[in-house]
Amino acid sequence: MAGDLSRDRKMKICMAASAGGHLTQLLNIANAFKNYEVFYVSTLDSIAKTLEKKGTFYLIGECNREHPFQVILVFFRCIKIILSKRPNVIISTGAAPGYLLCLVGKLFGAKIVWLDSIANTEKLSMSGRMIRPFADLILSQWPDVAAKYKNVEFAGAVI
Repeated sequence: MAGDLSRDRKMKICMAASAGGHLTQLLNIANAFKNYEVFYVSTLDSIAKTLEKKGTFYLIGECNREHPFQVILVFFRCIKIILSKRPNVIISTGAAPGYLLCLVGKLFGAKIVWLDSIANTEKLSMSGRMIRPFADLILSQWPDVAAKYKNVEFAGAVI
């Protein structure tokens, strides 16, 4: 008897983070997903060789609210990646490029897991606050921060 196709397909997980501390935190949890089809999205070409050793890598570039043209470029790169890869889950530690990828992914049916950076000791990051209405799971690495927001959980720190 043939198995259910949805169970036979391997889950696709997109791991997205800006280069630097966001990416370091994301890579600290990457081994938990080694049995799945994982691909990486980040912001600097200089980290491509490191991420390509772990799986497929896509470059989307940096952006922030002070450079709206870059935001538009990154947004369209996110659409292209999501349409071609169709991830089931997107896990991101931020920042703005991760938010954009999560937003586009959600529009195309992906589940969103947001792990806010450990640097945010007082409140969720701006991107974390913006993704709250769309994310399926939001984690803060600080119990006091998680307690300030509805639907934000604390499950430990990633260092």
